[in-house]
Amino acid sequence: MGFSCGIVGLPNVGKSTLFNALGNARAESANFPFCTIEPNVGQVPVPDHRLRKLAEMVKPQRTLATQMTFVDIAGLVEGASKGEGLGNQFLANIRECDVIAHVVRCFQSDDIHHVTGSIDPVRDIEIIDTELLLKDMESIAKRLQRAEREAKTGDAKKKAALVHFKTVKEAIDEGIPYRSLPADEERDEVLAELALLTSKKVMYVCNVSEEEAVDGNELVERVRGLAAKEGAPVVIISAEFEAQLAELEDDDERAEFLESAGIEEAGLSRLIRTGYDLLGLQTYFTAGEKEVRAWTIQAGFSAPQAAGVIHTDFEKGFIKAEVMGFADFVAHGGEKGCREVGKLRIEGKEYRVADGDVMHFRFNV
Repeated sequence: MGFSCGIVGLPNVGKSTLFNALGNARAESANFPFCTIEPNVGQVPVPDHRLRKLAEMVKPQRTLATQMTFVDIAGLVEGASKGEGLGNQFLANIRECDVIAHVVRCFQSDDIHHVTGSIDPVRDIEIIDTELLLKDMESIAKRLQRAEREAKTGDAKKKAALVHFKTVKEAIDEGIPYRSLPADEERDEVLAELALLTSKKVMYVCNVSEEEAVDGNELVERVRGLAAKEGAPVVIISAEFEAQLAELEDDDERAEFLESAGIEEAGLSRLIRTGYDLLGLQTYFTAGEKEVRAWTIQAGFSAPQAAGVIHTDFEKGFIKAEVMGFADFVAHGGEKGCREVGKLRIEGKEYRVADGDVMHFRFNV
């Protein structure tokens, strides 16, 4: 599994259209608020040219890409944290996601109603952020009462936990999202049980017209200014264009359509790559006659940890890993060629897996 991405935003900003295009799904989409009630969920293979190349070379019985999940969460509105527009249900859906794709309307259209009556992406972002902060305030306030009682027992860990709860409450009360706080592993461990909404990594997805899909517009620049202050990435996508692209099944036709629009890469690929960067993820491959497969891991994983993604027994009984870099694998015609020129390495438990490594594991349980 790659990661789960929650698509959020105000009603009628293009979330469901984008969801349909990204996953070639059929999520409900209409020009009125709350057309999406239950979250639409779709799984898509992670596009990776390296996987295709390995499959061409090895010619396995099957090829398996990493799968990631998109969740089209119903449009949030002001008052969502208090249950407006079924807000409590929608906010709960966000907790299950690894990263948030915050879709912002950056296009003008008289045909599509905006829930606030005007186009202002920065204001729209602030409405959503405020609702997430308010919900986190509520979660922390409830938990803080118990933390105060627990700290009275004199337990050192409980006392330390109380300090963390108070520190985070003060920050949230001041409008500072959890993700903007300085890194603190101990605090993260203490607060993990709350699954705070503002702890989620966020990318801003500016939905523009097809004509503005390459360079964006003034509204996009305003979003970039806001995003820069919090170190968040911005992705420009035309949901309208992506919907047309999704209708094309032939890879050559898709490539030609992208080129004709001056767009280098489909929105799905850009969103996924941005998500990988935000979450610190990378990919390694296994390649054999039966199967060529992509595996997603945290950057910095050791060889045994990477093996454990396949099966826990691989990590428990890890002996060694045979490793080839993707470029070496391609340049030397596969595993046999890498062996012959000494480009197949034997690595032990301390080896840190590199993005694109092609690996075989030896283990004993």
